[in-house]
Amino acid sequence: MPVITCVEDLRQLAAKRVPRMFYDYADTGSWTQSTYRANESDFQRLKFRQRVAVNIERRSLTTKMIDDVAMPVALAPTGLTGMQHADGEILAARAAEKFGVPFALSTMSICSIEDVAANTTRPFWFQLYVMRDRDFVERLIDRAKAARCSALMLTLDLQIIGQRHKDLKNGLSAPPKLTLATFVDLMTKPRWCLGMLGTRRRTFGNIVGHAKGVGDMSSLATWTHEQFDPRLNWGDVEWIKKRWGGKLILKGILDAEDARLAADSGADALIVSNHGGRQLDGAPSSIRALPAIADAVGSRIEVWMDGGVRTGQDVLKAIALGAKGTLIGRAFLYGLGAMGEAGVTRCLEIIRNELDLTMAFCGHTDIRRVDRRILLPE
Repeated sequence: MPVITCVEDLRQLAAKRVPRMFYDYADTGSWTQSTYRANESDFQRLKFRQRVAVNIERRSLTTKMIDDVAMPVALAPTGLTGMQHADGEILAARAAEKFGVPFALSTMSICSIEDVAANTTRPFWFQLYVMRDRDFVERLIDRAKAARCSALMLTLDLQIIGQRHKDLKNGLSAPPKLTLATFVDLMTKPRWCLGMLGTRRRTFGNIVGHAKGVGDMSSLATWTHEQFDPRLNWGDVEWIKKRWGGKLILKGILDAEDARLAADSGADALIVSNHGGRQLDGAPSSIRALPAIADAVGSRIEVWMDGGVRTGQDVLKAIALGAKGTLIGRAFLYGLGAMGEAGVTRCLEIIRNELDLTMAFCGHTDIRRVDRRILLPE
């Protein structure tokens, strides 16, 4: 077992163990990837105020992200998680449950809603994409209710799909194209291959066998291309909120006016997010967009953010700028690809330790009392 000191160590190990096609799917942005890079680099310009001679003996990271959480971090919904490691969604959900942080399951997951519910003991969140087939959307919502999901996360920024050059070059498709280069790459990933041979979960579990006309992987690609609905609007948000009837989270907000509309919708939380830099290249980083959005909505709705969070220090900076919570996507995927469930747990341990120590160095003991004064003026 290698010594893992940071999320970057997990990333490097995942790059060695996950087939290139699926590693690149997780670790890439759209077009020039400027927004993907800015999500990380814009965190670096923010500097902390170090404080000394403060009693920091008793510290607490517990807070609320709708529900009580061990720290202000949740596992973001990520498509194809089960292709980073066999049964990936189940393993990640288990790690999150044991750690005391939320897990969000993507519509485009490999393991189904029912798979995750059968292998966990606490409610998780379900992330919904709006499809043209409204009957399928209604049945997805009903399945999430039946699985006792505690919140529905509606993604608003994927009405159309951004172009990711690496996916095209790698031939990522459903089913994946098996070229000579892909075959050679798979032969160098025996751990991954053995895991996939040992599981029956290799398709999109929420879609195949549930959507009309999608009985296998060969029919999935066409359905997916046709189904993302460019007509999605705030009226649909109202309809989904009524159909769901529970806690609603809106993901994909980057503009203050949209944030005010999200608050007006009656949703419980919004997520400042640019989809990990995978949609509109040239959009602002999430951390740069966060302060204006937090100021625009005040306490009317919980404000969270995702995008570029790789360390506990990033989490603390987001909290300082107005977020009540953060979500990690690539960070936990690196852990999953590197070491399965143990890797996700290690990722969470690293972030918790970095968050705790940095908060202490800055003279704070309660994450709920952190504000912009913890940062130096820019």
